[in-house]
Amino acid sequence: MWSWPKILIFSYLTTGIWMEKQFVSRRGMNLQVHSTSNFTDLERTRFRRALYKGHYCRTRGCCEDRNDDCVTHFYEANAMCYCDKFCERENSDCCPDYKSFCQGENPYQKGCFRDRQYYGEGAVIKENCNNCTCSEQQWQCSQHECLVHPELIENINTQDHGWKAHNYSQFWGMTLEEGYKFRLGTFPPSPTLLSMNEMTVSLPSEIHLPEFFISSYKWPGWTHDPLDQKNCAASWAFSTASVAADRIAIQSNGRYTDNLSPQNLISCCVKNRQGCKGGSIDKAWWYLRKRGLVSHACYPLFKDQFFNNGCNMASRSDGRGKRHATKPCPNNIEKSNRIYQCSPPYRVSSNETEIMKEIMQNGPVQAIMQVHEDFFHYKSGIYRHVSSIKDKSEKYQNLRAHAVKLTGWGILRGAQGKKEKFWIAANSWGKSWGENGYFRILRGVNESDIEKLIIAAWGHLTSSDES
Repeated sequence: MWSWPKILIFSYLTTGIWMEKQFVSRRGMNLQVHSTSNFTDLERTRFRRALYKGHYCRTRGCCEDRNDDCVTHFYEANAMCYCDKFCERENSDCCPDYKSFCQGENPYQKGCFRDRQYYGEGAVIKENCNNCTCSEQQWQCSQHECLVHPELIENINTQDHGWKAHNYSQFWGMTLEEGYKFRLGTFPPSPTLLSMNEMTVSLPSEIHLPEFFISSYKWPGWTHDPLDQKNCAASWAFSTASVAADRIAIQSNGRYTDNLSPQNLISCCVKNRQGCKGGSIDKAWWYLRKRGLVSHACYPLFKDQFFNNGCNMASRSDGRGKRHATKPCPNNIEKSNRIYQCSPPYRVSSNETEIMKEIMQNGPVQAIMQVHEDFFHYKSGIYRHVSSIKDKSEKYQNLRAHAVKLTGWGILRGAQGKKEKFWIAANSWGKSWGENGYFRILRGVNESDIEKLIIAAWGHLTSSDES
């Protein structure tokens, strides 16, 4: 005996075969849509659709030339579709998988894949600093040297170099050349700077240089944290303004603690009109001596350096060497437009001990270092240049000078567990870079020329200012 469910299934199958025979006759008619609502109910339709979904010609098989029997149900459209060559007409009634299964065509054959995603012919994507174009199923990429090197970062972090590297989002997508052009900006030291006589500091006999020294601990609230120059090539201005601000605060015994404005230098230094395209240390100190700077609060950084580069500050001399602003602050919220000036700069001896004595006695100093490509990735630890086979920094020799502020020193265990001496320096790439905007670098070995040229200056203060 047949059970009732078996009878239903048999009836359903035989009915389906009979209906297909009815639909294949008179093929020349428009067969794009044929409803099957007259011969099946909702449950059976769903059952069969689930069974054959996406498999039409793959299940039915392919036919050569015209064959009106080469037909199957296109359930998703509730219609009939064909798997023979005749289906490719003006009004195609081919099954969805006809080309891919019967003709072996890849629907994506004219495009490219990247990370499992399909891109059409001519599509352009960016991979780090390079543009890649889909051309004839192949990616054609530009060959720029990128500032961010994941392989270099991995090499530094998996070996014991004494410091750790990081992939900074602000550098991703930049070429190495752009990194040197926009994130540094100090011109190589001029003959005038290099020919300056070196000065030394005499300390009282009872004072000894400690193993650790941090300027902000000795003069709390009188030294200033790093700012962010972003893509403005002006480390020459940021370091000069910061060193001058620290020293004026220390010399005035905390009476004047304003951070000075690097934007004032960038926009107004008439001896160097290149602004965010680079500048020289000697011209920056000349401007501080002759014209002076207002505070960072008075003349803050512009959001768009390349469209707001006009000078918005002016001053006049009172005849006694002091200058006074003749314009209000560009930041109209700040009322104090006091002008701060410095004495002519002087060069500190390149001897490690002399640099330490100068910092401890008089405050932070300015250093001009050479930047290698691995320095951009510095995150923590005691920096030393890690040589790389792909190191391209020599190509940008004239762009590698970078001005920073030395604020202290110390000694800790570094690479291979050995005790290493280091300088503490403030960079100008914001607090998200390095150790809250600072970095440590090997001391006493002139690592990356950090000890080659050390500059300092005194604040130009009257007797009333110092009291």
